[in-house]
Amino acid sequence: MNARNRQNGPLRLLKEIMSKPDGANKRVLIAGGCGFLGSHLCDELLKRPEVTKLVCVDNLWTGDVANIKHLNDQRFHFVESDVETFRSDHLFDEVYHFASPASPPWYMAEPARTISANIVGALRLLELLKPGGRFAYTSTSEVYGEPLVTPQPESFRGWVDCTGPRSSYDEAKRATEALLFETRRTRGLDLRVTRLFNVYGPRTREDDGRAISNFITQALGGKPITVFGDGTQSRSWGYVSDLVEGMARFFWRDTFDYLGPLNLGNEREISVIDIARYVSELTGGQPIVHLEPAPQDPTNRCPDLTIARQVLPGWSCEVPFEEGVRRTLEWFREGSAAQQAAGETRAARA
Repeated sequence: MNARNRQNGPLRLLKEIMSKPDGANKRVLIAGGCGFLGSHLCDELLKRPEVTKLVCVDNLWTGDVANIKHLNDQRFHFVESDVETFRSDHLFDEVYHFASPASPPWYMAEPARTISANIVGALRLLELLKPGGRFAYTSTSEVYGEPLVTPQPESFRGWVDCTGPRSSYDEAKRATEALLFETRRTRGLDLRVTRLFNVYGPRTREDDGRAISNFITQALGGKPITVFGDGTQSRSWGYVSDLVEGMARFFWRDTFDYLGPLNLGNEREISVIDIARYVSELTGGQPIVHLEPAPQDPTNRCPDLTIARQVLPGWSCEVPFEEGVRRTLEWFREGSAAQQAAGETRAARA
């Protein structure tokens, strides 16, 4: 290449980029991208060649930088900040709002912060969206409250106590959905909202506080497995890879006319006590201890996936629960072994 071509190379490349259709160059923002689910979605977003910049904003309240340390991609940028105060010098083509705790011990401990992350966070993120851009939000099956019908369809309006101990999370999700759907009605927002049912898998924090991670960390630590109540309450447990695949298809891959929201989860219900027994079996028979029931703990959760089958034909939760728990257990076990080895190395150096 001669000198003139070398000088014109970057300019020619810039012109080629700028001449591509708008859909070929996308700036994407994900709030809560260091979290359990958010970090997995970052992996999927970076598989898209049209994404030229992915900004992950996270205050590390419940997220962990370890979840994104493998992302060695020049397009990826991490900013440590509260979602409510995050600032940027440009707008984004797509915004993904994952900035919220999802575990009762976390959101019950800081209800004001939980409400703010969801609602005030959504207001701030809307300001950062380009006109005509797409906004995606991860809502929850908790918007249904106590299930008066089962399985729960998107049309079920819920039975939620707005003064109860779980209300900071339940009502924050419901209010944020209201904000976003009303913004779509009044301003034509391009919106995608998923209602997720009990996701589990690798990258969950040891102190996350939800059943599967709790049972695994207790068992690996040689402690009794603690179950709230008699354990007959049931959930539909979806392995993270299946749920992320569903979100990717709904958020950007597939084309459809459905306006949302969309249930995503596993139709197979399993009781909490059966989960505890299975984890105990996998870890050498750790004892199970029953505690007082958790306040207003829903009796069951099961998604009605009628609409999901129409909107995302062929999608389902394919990883069997037994296999998913084994994978999650191995991930926690490997992490514990790595931490122990690191501690022994530090001790030897000292």
